[in-house]
Amino acid sequence: MQPARCVFSPRAAKPYNARAMLRHLTIKDFAVVRATDMEFGPGMTVISGETGAGKSLLVDALGFLSGLRADAGMVRHGAQRAELSAEFELAPKAPALAWLAEHALDEAGACQLRRVLRADGGSRSWINGRSVTLSQLAELAGLLVEIHGQHEHQALLSKASQLALLDAFAGSQAQLAQVRKAAAAWSLLLAERDRLTAQGDVSDRLNYLQHQLDELRREELAPAAIQALVATHRRQAHATTLIQACDDGLARLSGEDGPSAGRLLLQTRSELARVVAHEPRLGEVETLLENAQIQLDEALAVLSQVRDTLDVDPDQFEHAERRLTRLHDLARKHRVTPEQLDEVAARIEQELDGLRGAGERLAGLNTEIEAAGHAWRSAAQALTRVRTRAAATLASKTSALIAELGMGGGRLEVQFEPHVVDRPDPQGAERIELLVAANAGQPPRPLRKVASGGELSRISLAIEVAALGADAVPTMIFDEVDSGIGGAVADIVGRKLRDLGRERQVLCVTHLPQVAAQGHAHYRVSKAPVEGMTQSSVEALDAGARKEELARMLGGVHVSAEARAAAGKLLASVEAGSP
Repeated sequence: MQPARCVFSPRAAKPYNARAMLRHLTIKDFAVVRATDMEFGPGMTVISGETGAGKSLLVDALGFLSGLRADAGMVRHGAQRAELSAEFELAPKAPALAWLAEHALDEAGACQLRRVLRADGGSRSWINGRSVTLSQLAELAGLLVEIHGQHEHQALLSKASQLALLDAFAGSQAQLAQVRKAAAAWSLLLAERDRLTAQGDVSDRLNYLQHQLDELRREELAPAAIQALVATHRRQAHATTLIQACDDGLARLSGEDGPSAGRLLLQTRSELARVVAHEPRLGEVETLLENAQIQLDEALAVLSQVRDTLDVDPDQFEHAERRLTRLHDLARKHRVTPEQLDEVAARIEQELDGLRGAGERLAGLNTEIEAAGHAWRSAAQALTRVRTRAAATLASKTSALIAELGMGGGRLEVQFEPHVVDRPDPQGAERIELLVAANAGQPPRPLRKVASGGELSRISLAIEVAALGADAVPTMIFDEVDSGIGGAVADIVGRKLRDLGRERQVLCVTHLPQVAAQGHAHYRVSKAPVEGMTQSSVEALDAGARKEELARMLGGVHVSAEARAAAGKLLASVEAGSP
């Protein structure tokens, strides 16, 4: 099947300051999809099709690219693996771009996520062509895509994500930064106090270390001094042999026992000088012998100097022997070489200095910790005030939107939960949870416990519209947000999604023509048997095909002239009413 490419209307969504945008989605051998390649742009893209055609498979594909656990059942029957790939366009200051650089996965601004699901249940993941862990894939995808639908991986179900959404809506980054800074300072001071307190009574340790240091400092521990001591000990240990060798060498070279080497060299030079005129090469020999005589004279001088310094001194030998024995005993005690004893002494001295000031430091630390705690509490209170005001506004705006979306009497509440710990918390003094009552008379319940997928999708949509532009995730996907609604409410849902598309890229799987008509681009998913096997195909719709698809959604399998007219009227009203 040919790759599906979307043709955008000239009146597509106005440009927005996207921090990232999904550009391409490629699917191969995934469930009943053999192969498709989808292209996306800004604004709102709708995906429609008959029930069971596989519309939500596109959402599922993005879910697996966002880190869902591998499922061998999603590999097309008869294939060895399913291949999924998504390519995103990143703006210069996109958080995803910073993440890629931090993990050394950046590639000239490119951002491609790829995953292979194997039929045996395994999977592999890549970012920009480099193999990564599933957690890394999920972490990056969390900066790119947010899926709203009947899936457990929705970001808004997480308390952490809810708190991040509220902070983004409140614009409390400055207050949050102060809380984190104060918490970090407090934590460092507490850790230092814990370390000092854990040492207990340090007097015994002080005495022990002082004894060790005194023992070490009684010796000369500099590596150069130790090397000199070893040389002296060796010289005295072999003094007799050294003296005898020097005396014998001097006797032989000076000629005490016969002709000296110097005299023999001189005689030879004289004899060669008389005949060198007959053989010029002998001049080179004479020069070499002259150099040899110079070297011999220098050797005699050095040998004489060494001999003059040699003396058998039993006291000096015994002194060196005792010193070396003490050094080796100390080295064994501290489990180092003798040359490393100086470093051991320095470390002991440093620890002693630290212990001597431990008592005074503890007293000072208590004062500093009290001041740091006050600074954190003050910063946390300022953050709480900002969050509280923002929570009331977010709840009011979202509750109004929930009512517009067909859940009359429904409301959103932001529940604050004190977060009491014995350590400063960089997230502040509270946690929050979004509570929702979908209908009048119902008690509010945690958003994560809302049973109806359709209600959950619409509530998520209301929250996103109310907090428009607050969070950093640029691509939002709504799967069957119109489940269980129709008529005027469907039209409102469609318009809200289109509004959201002015600030974010929106992908919406829908079965309602009122919602589909609001899209700036439109894909249709259909399925049919191919070579005896059911396959889904994806088609990008131009203006004519889109009108026909809306007519089918309005009138059913047999499209009437009235349905086509209604579809045309629906599109015209959307084009006339919004950009």
